[in-house]
Amino acid sequence: MGNLVAIVGRPNVGKSTLFNRLTNSRQAIVSDEAGTTRDRQYGKCEWCGREFSVVDTGGWVVNSDDIFEEEIRKQVLVATEEADLVLFLCDIKNGVTDWDMDVAQILRRAKLPVILVANKADDGKDLYYQYDFYKLGLGDPYCVSAATGSGTGDLLDKILEILPEKSKDDVEDGIPRFAVVGRPNAGKSSIINAFIGEERHIVTEIAGTTRDSIYTRYDKFGFDFYLVDTAGIRRKNKVSEDLEFYSVMRSIRAIENSDVCILMIDATRGIEAQDMNIFQLIQKNNKSLVVVVNKWDLVEDKSPIVIKTFEQAIRERMAPFTDFPIIFASALTKQRIFKVLETAKEVYLNRKVRIGTTKLNEVMLPLIEATPPPSVKGKYIKIKYVSQVPDTQIPTFIFYANLPQYVKEPYKRFLENKIRENWTLTGSPINVFIRQK
Repeated sequence: MGNLVAIVGRPNVGKSTLFNRLTNSRQAIVSDEAGTTRDRQYGKCEWCGREFSVVDTGGWVVNSDDIFEEEIRKQVLVATEEADLVLFLCDIKNGVTDWDMDVAQILRRAKLPVILVANKADDGKDLYYQYDFYKLGLGDPYCVSAATGSGTGDLLDKILEILPEKSKDDVEDGIPRFAVVGRPNAGKSSIINAFIGEERHIVTEIAGTTRDSIYTRYDKFGFDFYLVDTAGIRRKNKVSEDLEFYSVMRSIRAIENSDVCILMIDATRGIEAQDMNIFQLIQKNNKSLVVVVNKWDLVEDKSPIVIKTFEQAIRERMAPFTDFPIIFASALTKQRIFKVLETAKEVYLNRKVRIGTTKLNEVMLPLIEATPPPSVKGKYIKIKYVSQVPDTQIPTFIFYANLPQYVKEPYKRFLENKIRENWTLTGSPINVFIRQK
């Protein structure tokens, strides 16, 4: 299982800056105003050959003073339920606030490791203030400066020391793993029950009753795969919390541990922002995709025009990646449930497609000749040769050109679309690289 590290702390202690530092990215929006992080904060961190996921809880705060602290408190609770390790970030220049004391109390009760991080220790003088943090009762503070990077190496060493080494799942390799994901109450557990034919998951009308990843081996009717499901029951008193943050935290695990994601969308609600968050997680992790519009039995008008409009709306929201199957199904009446499994299997096999180099060049080179990459600064770009890289997680194609640095994103997308038009890679992501020949 992948390890998940959550960063918590009050606004403006530098959660986004630390997140960027750990994930080597500039994807968080960083500014001095409290509550500016809106980007979905999720990324991967690599250190000493090991990898773990990092979630910055800052992006989920609704900025208004009365619910502000309450919201963060909820997030800290969610983080302690979902993560393997929590980084509790404080500001060394501000010292310990009442709010920090509150959060420390929640974290001390939690049954998981917490590392106390005193951020903004930008010069030696700041280190004198670290002793103040012992009163939080969370052990030694790690003094770092997320902005300059000082102290982060020691912090990363400590994180790896605490995180469990990757345990081998009891899951055989080579057997595909399908994850059913979607926002709360889209019918994830219902569809899994429909697949397995047992009421193994407790299905209720309360959103958010599912917890923890479970693998279920499914080998009947000529199928053989694992269903990765986030199943189990959560304590009822937590249901009122902000479910958006919760469902994203939940989905991360299931998505990381799967090959194909079956994204459930509620037909009665249409595609919502939260569906898009989960879709972006699937894309970030390079997973194959099948979209299932569930609760189709509740839609009264099922005319072809309605279906077409619905499909178009979904593809428009998820563009530029539009080459994935959409199935209208109902977990309740078991309508097209079998089709979902068949499609997931096809999509999984599409990941494994191998295209011979000769064939690739025969088809692609004339297309490239007809529409070459636009010239940049009067330089003409020539693509001479293309091949598919063997043994990659997803189909990866390398185009060899004389000036690869001038080939821009839109042209790569054009190449990807042409590959998709000529070979069946539906549902599978594709990598297109341009290299110096």
